[in-house]
Amino acid sequence: MARRSAGKRSSTKRPARAAAPNSSIPPRQRAIGALMQLLAEHPWIEIEVSDIADRAGLTLGELRDAFSSPLAILAAQMKAIDKQVLDAGTPDDAEMTPRERLFEVLMRRIEALAPHKEAIRSLARSARRNPPLALALNGLAVRSQHWMLTAAGISTHGPKGMIRAQGLAVMFAQVVGVWLDDDDAGLDRTMAALDRGLTSGQRWSGLLDDLMCLPDALIRRGRRHRRNRRDAETYDDDIAAA
Repeated sequence: MARRSAGKRSSTKRPARAAAPNSSIPPRQRAIGALMQLLAEHPWIEIEVSDIADRAGLTLGELRDAFSSPLAILAAQMKAIDKQVLDAGTPDDAEMTPRERLFEVLMRRIEALAPHKEAIRSLARSARRNPPLALALNGLAVRSQHWMLTAAGISTHGPKGMIRAQGLAVMFAQVVGVWLDDDDAGLDRTMAALDRGLTSGQRWSGLLDDLMCLPDALIRRGRRHRRNRRDAETYDDDIAAA
């Protein structure tokens, strides 16, 4: 059963057990659905593996066969969101800039997250109080943003791509924070936050381009210095031998 925090015991009754899951749904999907339901009702730290199995209508053995941990279930949920966004295809308007394509892709992601809004709110609250959980979620988010960048036609190759995905993960988390409190059907506040974030990120990416050029410039400078020094030493040897 879900744990209660230490101290005064809560008098709030646990929600009644959900209706029996449809046995035609694969165990993995049932486990994912169960975790998201439980997150909408409880903080992450209170959710036990047995709660997930019970809600999903699975034995512990069946749940263990499907997933290694609650975090693995969460990773599978994020992968499913990735797939939902990617299945919509890459924005193919030739006149769209990379920034505009990324805006469209990330708004698709917000729409895909909508059915799980309360679970995400609970998870975000838990992550603020649980650094290891926050670190794990960041790793999952960076992996997802690699795919979002690729869907927008933006390179994720090499160190620059890794930094770009990390920056986008941080920015999108901030946008999600706005979205959680945005009750407007048009999501005006969310879109404005995303627009500001991408504008800021675009400026930061320009600085990153400059910084990534520095190592090459320093290498070229070092090569010239070594070549000039070698030429000078050869000249001195020629003078000495004369």
